[in-house]
Amino acid sequence: MDKKDWDGDAVRKWLDARAIAARSEQVVAERGGRELQDDCDKASAEEMVCALMSRRGVADSQAAFAAALAALLERNEYIWRGVYNDTRFDRHVRSYARKLVKMAKTNTGFENVAHYQ
Repeated sequence: MDKKDWDGDAVRKWLDARAIAARSEQVVAERGGRELQDDCDKASAEEMVCALMSRRGVADSQAAFAAALAALLERNEYIWRGVYNDTRFDRHVRSYARKLVKMAKTNTGFENVAHYQ
């Protein structure tokens, strides 16, 4: 099987779709009250990572994307709006960034733009 080439446009489209889905998931979690605050933080983390990775030039190449993810993972803490628990949010950001690192290494999964993953 041939290794497929990196498609920055497809990656940006995937990131945009995931950011929109994450915002939708935040709204649902907000309406769910206190017991869904962790879900809201998880969706906020996904939105933040996708927003940072979809900036101009980041997804243009596999190497640039991987470098941006590595830089994100090196941070000590993350600041984003609407976060309930900073510690859990930081953990969710790192977890989601690691998921994207794996996707970037194998160049797979960016074709799936379904709302729920």
